[in-house]
Amino acid sequence: MSYKDLSLEQLIDYIKSGKTSKEEVFNYFLKRIEKYDWKLKSYNFINKNWLSKLEWDLYWAPIAIKDIFCEKWIVTTCASNMLRDFKPPYNATVIERLNKAWMSSLWKVNMDEFAMWSTSESSVLNTTINPWWINRIPGWSSWWSAAAVAAWLAPAALWTDTWGSIRQPASMCGIVWFKPSYWRNSRYWVMAMASSLDCPWTLTKTVKDSALLYDIMNWEDEKENTSLSWKDLINPKIWNTKDLKWLKIGVPKEYFEEWLDIWVRARIEEAIEKMKELWAEIKEVSLPMTKYAIATYYIIMPAEVSTNLSRYDGIRFWHNSLESYWSTDELFMNNREEWFWNEAKRRIVLWSYILSAWYYDAYFKKATQIRTLIIEDFNKAFSEVDAIISPVAPSVAWKIWEKINDPVKMYLSDAYTIPASLAWLPWISIPCWLAESNDLEKELLPVWLQILTPRLEEEKLFEIAYVYEQATNFGKLKPNGYED
Repeated sequence: MSYKDLSLEQLIDYIKSGKTSKEEVFNYFLKRIEKYDWKLKSYNFINKNWLSKLEWDLYWAPIAIKDIFCEKWIVTTCASNMLRDFKPPYNATVIERLNKAWMSSLWKVNMDEFAMWSTSESSVLNTTINPWWINRIPGWSSWWSAAAVAAWLAPAALWTDTWGSIRQPASMCGIVWFKPSYWRNSRYWVMAMASSLDCPWTLTKTVKDSALLYDIMNWEDEKENTSLSWKDLINPKIWNTKDLKWLKIGVPKEYFEEWLDIWVRARIEEAIEKMKELWAEIKEVSLPMTKYAIATYYIIMPAEVSTNLSRYDGIRFWHNSLESYWSTDELFMNNREEWFWNEAKRRIVLWSYILSAWYYDAYFKKATQIRTLIIEDFNKAFSEVDAIISPVAPSVAWKIWEKINDPVKMYLSDAYTIPASLAWLPWISIPCWLAESNDLEKELLPVWLQILTPRLEEEKLFEIAYVYEQATNFGKLKPNGYED
């Protein structure tokens, strides 16, 4: 049977009803990985001995795991030489919850080193391609999972998002992403990049699959002090909603300015018209602090990154590269110079500058104040509308290596995702058709629509996305060349 065509929800139902077995489903996806992953290069490690690892007599379905979530005694590297052979002694809390709810890890999916880049080009292990066109990037630091799900090498994937690393790869590879409010999921034993921004979440093929995983994963974790003390369950009645008559949707004017590619704009405008056909009221809103969001993020994030990376010294998690040395400073400097790649070093240097005694008030303190203004922007907008829609990225996927030497241009591609990250909002991204690339090849690539709701209003988010998904056939778009 072709299990790739089934949603995660359907796979679990098939296993529970006895129509198939967990072994058959798992082996089916292993065979697809062996057949196609040589081309995509999505996986760092593959769980071929999964049967010996089952600890509960439950119905299990496979899920791909970003190489940033600790799994007990399984190599977890963050795609960095700093952690090349690290085997953590514990499972991340979200891994424990997935295991207890019919999910079995297909093991580790590749990523940018410590989730610190945008294109798949900074992993020390592999460079992943976009399944739609092999000469294109698959998106931001979570693109390996997006590529794996888009090419049916996994029915779903567990990932993290800091500034858009779920949204952009989902958009550029053509699958559904969902990120909850910051406090919904435990970050315990998820290797930290920027602690006030990191959020575990999922890549799936359908909106309902995202809700299924949300119901499993959101809950209080006493070991992690930012998780909420109550569980949020999605009311199944929302799947009966057929229109958006009850909804007022905001369109931020700042997201439709000159840097938005003409072909992407056209697809998003068509999506807005579809929302109108579904009886939603559309209203223009303003988020004036958007223009400061990227600068704000690239002050707050490197400060937190450098603090989190200070634990990696080349001794506790890997090995040092000097047989003799005069001081620990010399040892640490040499190990970090050798084992960290360029982007990690760049962000450490940025932090050292902006958190120094002479510049703290001028940079870091000022950035946190602007973050508050960005949050107030969204609060004002949500006082006028129920939800906000926008593009995910200003362009379709660009060519591999096209922007690798221009980090400023790379950072600007995050213009539509960073503001909501700074404001800790929940979002979902859903398909809204294909658009031409803005170069000579004119290749057709996915464009995805971003939907935002106020904090802790995930149920409303799922309801809006599901109505739009059911009213279109865009979710059935898939890349060619990955059949059984």
